[in-house]
Amino acid sequence: MQMFRVVPLIVLALLAGCADGPKKEATKEPAPEAVTGQWAFFHMYVGARAWAADAQGVKLTSINLVDVKGTPGKSGAWQVTFASATRQATKTFTYSAVDAPGNIRQGTFSDKEDGLSPRMKPFPMAALKIDSDVAYKTAAAKTEDYLKQHPNPPVSFLLEVSERHNTVAWRVIYGESIGTSAESVFIDATSGRYLETRH
Repeated sequence: MQMFRVVPLIVLALLAGCADGPKKEATKEPAPEAVTGQWAFFHMYVGARAWAADAQGVKLTSINLVDVKGTPGKSGAWQVTFASATRQATKTFTYSAVDAPGNIRQGTFSDKEDGLSPRMKPFPMAALKIDSDVAYKTAAAKTEDYLKQHPNPPVSFLLEVSERHNTVAWRVIYGESIGTSAESVFIDATSGRYLETRH
């Protein structure tokens, strides 16, 4: 009789041991995040300074990626061209949150050196005080009517010296490119001041 009491207790103990065993939870990788233009610029500037100590920005552009959810003022990838007066050359760097079509690799990478054109207008890193997300908010406030008529358009960004405004400026482009855009807004990248809306 004692034997029949012990066996169920052993079985229960074994079952309890199995139930308390380590559970393997499915680890979900975090989704790649879009970043602001200033963050990407400074990130790539480190590599540019390793290439040339006097490297200065010439042009920064956003690259919209299908696999990275963009938020206003942020993008999954950015590309910046730096110029060096001492090397008389330029070098283009790209930052991307993921691998993507068009020979885009995750992380930061650079292309080969290219020539330095006298038409290029380099700018110092200190000129970039206003980030792309702030520029977007200013642009959106100035184009409320357009955004009501065209909700959630694709947005692209271009940062360069604007000869027309004589300053480093963000160009907030409603569209995939300047050529396909019906509206774009210029924001001073140093002061954050609204400059112009171009149709």
